[in-house]
Amino acid sequence: MLPGVVGMLPNDPAEITTAHARAIRSLGFVGASVMLMDPDRVNPATLQHARTVLADEGVAVAQANARYPSLVSEDPARRAEGVRLASRACAGARTLEAGFLLIRPGSLNLGGDWRPHPANHTPTTEARLVESLSAVARVAADEGVTIGLECGAISPLDSPSRVRRVIDAVGSPALRYNCDPVNFAASFPMAYDTAALMADITANLADHVVCAHVKDLRVADGMPIRVEECAPGEGIFDFRAFFRAYEAMRPNGFALIEHLPDDRIPAAKQAVDAIIDGMGWHWSA
Repeated sequence: MLPGVVGMLPNDPAEITTAHARAIRSLGFVGASVMLMDPDRVNPATLQHARTVLADEGVAVAQANARYPSLVSEDPARRAEGVRLASRACAGARTLEAGFLLIRPGSLNLGGDWRPHPANHTPTTEARLVESLSAVARVAADEGVTIGLECGAISPLDSPSRVRRVIDAVGSPALRYNCDPVNFAASFPMAYDTAALMADITANLADHVVCAHVKDLRVADGMPIRVEECAPGEGIFDFRAFFRAYEAMRPNGFALIEHLPDDRIPAAKQAVDAIIDGMGWHWSA
């Protein structure tokens, strides 16, 4: 596996400097995520410069991450705009030579992509998502870009079996899955047996994994029942099962630590390094 990070870079690729790249590399990371906040304003020269600045210090663009409206919106105009901007982001990902472009399904909740809605999991929403992803995947294939689905229990992509069904329905080799098992852990059984969750992911998606996100989880004390994300090493996630499964699915793939403020990333990297060392493994780079 290759160590990478989501963070430690400004949201505007034009502001990425050698100092940012060196800070990332100093922690042992060899991959990073570059934001495309507004795909309509992507400047190829700016992205080429950002890619070069990172590459000169030994940091690849493991992931590109864009912002766009929900791909499952009930508003046809809003959904069309989401498809258009996600498609536009494919060109940016190509210029960055990103390992993949992260694609979120969105939500029917107008509050944001990762907000719940009772209709997120209906056949109608799934069909709408397949239609949107098919359009984006066609552009990705033309650009020579891989798109990877970011999924989660409150999203329309709420389980490994549904993700597989959607990928099969789209039928494009450009469409893959970003392995982020913590996002599926919506119950006590899942939280307490993440090895079983990884087995479910492997059974459904082993041939479709493009990358992995690294984070931990814990079960909060008290009521109501709550499963929380936390930094690596602070929870109960079965990292050994995760890394064994991921390495088998995606040899030499990137494992990206995410969702942490910059000042907490060094400790998270040390925690993950200790897990890797304890398994008798080592990073590929």
